[in-house]
Amino acid sequence: MPAAWQDATVVAIRPETPTAKTFRLRLPQPSGHRAGQHYVVRLTAPDGYTASRSYSVASAPDGSEEIELTVERLPGGEVSAFLHDAVVVGDELEVRGPIGGWFVWDGDAPALLVGGGSGVVPLMAMLRSARRSQRDGLARLLVSVRRPEDLYYADELPGPDATVVYTRQAPPGYARPPARVGAADLEPLVGRAATVPAATVYVCGSSPFADAVTDLLVASGVDAGRIRVERFGPSG
Repeated sequence: MPAAWQDATVVAIRPETPTAKTFRLRLPQPSGHRAGQHYVVRLTAPDGYTASRSYSVASAPDGSEEIELTVERLPGGEVSAFLHDAVVVGDELEVRGPIGGWFVWDGDAPALLVGGGSGVVPLMAMLRSARRSQRDGLARLLVSVRRPEDLYYADELPGPDATVVYTRQAPPGYARPPARVGAADLEPLVGRAATVPAATVYVCGSSPFADAVTDLLVASGVDAGRIRVERFGPSG
């Protein structure tokens, strides 16, 4: 049965990149979400017109009433533009969720995470959950972005369990030159998948990114049955 619509209060807003913001929402009751799930945000105009979009939860499940949604502002986007340009702390938003049962991780087995651009959002919920567990090696993340200014969660993400691949411009002195994700970048994850049979690989990004990464993983010997993919396209 679909989750009911509920009013959530915006308690904090912070910028992630020049085109993305994270909105912290307080729900009437604990969200009960699983890492990888999403919520739908619905806007209603005075004339009754509605527009809704789905946004992945970036925060780890913690039993609280608060969740974080990271939203990229897309050109011409009805919902994303309103959230970026009009919503302030204290406003209420109509939301429904949590939704999703396939691309989820409950922290009970190792996870290998590969994200492209904003596809890192649901994977960040998984990484945060793993870090809270304090279990070494529970999750490892590789994220691909064009430039340093495009990296979500830049102040939090870096660590021994996270690797950033830059495809257009890398920071000064960065060891890896800018290039698309290749087999060598995935090798540490592939090697871990080979030694940890219970590991599931989660891939999230645009369709071209997800397809390319999946092909590389399979060609490197990862069983396709262990790969879960979530593709996204422009959704304003």
